[in-house]
Amino acid sequence: MKGAGERSSVAVRFAVTARSCVDVEQVLLFMVKRRGPIPGIGKMENEAHSISSYIGIDVNEKMGEALESSENIPLLLTEPPSPLKRTGTVWTAVAHIVTGVIGSGVLSLPWSTAQLGWLAGPFSIILIASITLFSSFLLCNTYRHPHPELGPNRSASYLDVVHLHLGISNGRLSGLLVNISLYGFAIAFVITTAISLRTIQNSFCYHNGGSEATCESVDAYYMLLFGAIQIVLSQIPNFHNIEWLSVVAAIMSFTYSFIGMGLSIAQIIEKGHAEGSIGGISTSSGTEKLWLVSQALGDISFSFPFSTIIMEIQDTLKAPPPENQTMKKASVIAVTVTTFMYLSCGGAGYAAFGDNTPGNLLTGFESSKSFWLVNFANVCIVVHLVGSYQVYCQPLFATVETWFRFNFPDSEFVNHTYVLKLPLLPAFELNFLSLSFRTAYVASTTVIAMVFPYFNQILGVLGSIIFWPLTIYFPVEIYLSQSSTVAWTTKWVLLRTFSIFGFVFGLFTLTGCIKGIVTQKIG
Repeated sequence: MKGAGERSSVAVRFAVTARSCVDVEQVLLFMVKRRGPIPGIGKMENEAHSISSYIGIDVNEKMGEALESSENIPLLLTEPPSPLKRTGTVWTAVAHIVTGVIGSGVLSLPWSTAQLGWLAGPFSIILIASITLFSSFLLCNTYRHPHPELGPNRSASYLDVVHLHLGISNGRLSGLLVNISLYGFAIAFVITTAISLRTIQNSFCYHNGGSEATCESVDAYYMLLFGAIQIVLSQIPNFHNIEWLSVVAAIMSFTYSFIGMGLSIAQIIEKGHAEGSIGGISTSSGTEKLWLVSQALGDISFSFPFSTIIMEIQDTLKAPPPENQTMKKASVIAVTVTTFMYLSCGGAGYAAFGDNTPGNLLTGFESSKSFWLVNFANVCIVVHLVGSYQVYCQPLFATVETWFRFNFPDSEFVNHTYVLKLPLLPAFELNFLSLSFRTAYVASTTVIAMVFPYFNQILGVLGSIIFWPLTIYFPVEIYLSQSSTVAWTTKWVLLRTFSIFGFVFGLFTLTGCIKGIVTQKIG
């Protein structure tokens, strides 16, 4: 995700610079007219498609104009720099995938397993893992074009590959869905952080007052505190380029996941038996059970997909061997590791709590004797999400602010940057557009989280929204386009059936999660 925003912003900055010399449409026309056997042409075409998605120009139409036009366009731009040396291996790709996939969503898996039971719970995790893996195989083969291994053109991001194969309309749709998911992730981060801070406070309360103490706290205060911190951090330009942030996030996510799993196993040993049943938590009616099952499946689907970052990861791999082969091996290893961890965490949590499994695993250990370990795990979550909020929001900031700069090039409010120097602090740049938009953005995610502070349901809605279109529909359509699969052949029918199944699955989970939010709000 981060890479998509990063690369798109690079292309947009290229266009903003060019605009000082010539109209953006002329820049695009120049870029597509320069098609030919020159170094880096694949990158130029990718940049052209990326720029077109922001300024509303159909690059294919411009390409046609360029090819038909006989006039010469002046050489205004230099040759693009040589591509960076790619040194990635199967193990670096595995690390990137695992880091991108394992997050706070793992804490909801015991609750999901509890709704589904010992049979359907693990089966659902394995099923969604298999769907994710198959989808990644489809995308791996579209990184190069037109041939999956020998094609000269590369797609450096998810949006690039959609633009290339499915046109600008689908590219904009995928961009909209990606940005919606980014906004949703921000809301989920606010909720999760508040839950962790509340758990820390309650843990100290129970430790000091005993297990019978009355410990109450209001999540809204913690959400406001988190929002205030993010307003400050959001003003830092290019925060998502800090490489150490991903390393810290990976360490934190593994730490709290293993702590939750370890505490669950310790509780099972202390009880002397495992809780749970084949059918999961019993409910008062079949309809209620159905809605809870749909919410559980939504949470699981939120925890797996990595389709939006697979192109960026594959773009770091060295060749030979062909990048698609390396990426497929990495995907198999990463999904296997992730699935094992999810099964272990989900199963251990359900076995420890049974019908009383909490929505967020760590909240079940508020009164645990190992309160210090629980608090440490929750501190890891907070540290993880403080940085992750910026990683997920900065690409959206870049997209919106770039749109304003294209459409209002003469506005001082939009384009002028002030340098401020405060006592005891280093000088920093301030742009009024960035200040106002980013502040409003963080405030809106905080307010929505305060109005709908429902951890499992919010995660389920996010998983449902992005699972079918970004994990199934677009990868299938892109693969069919590149492979020129003939309609009504066996492969075509199977892939279409797979896509239809994903749509029905996503619609079922989305409906159930929205129903859960409404029920919680009314209740």
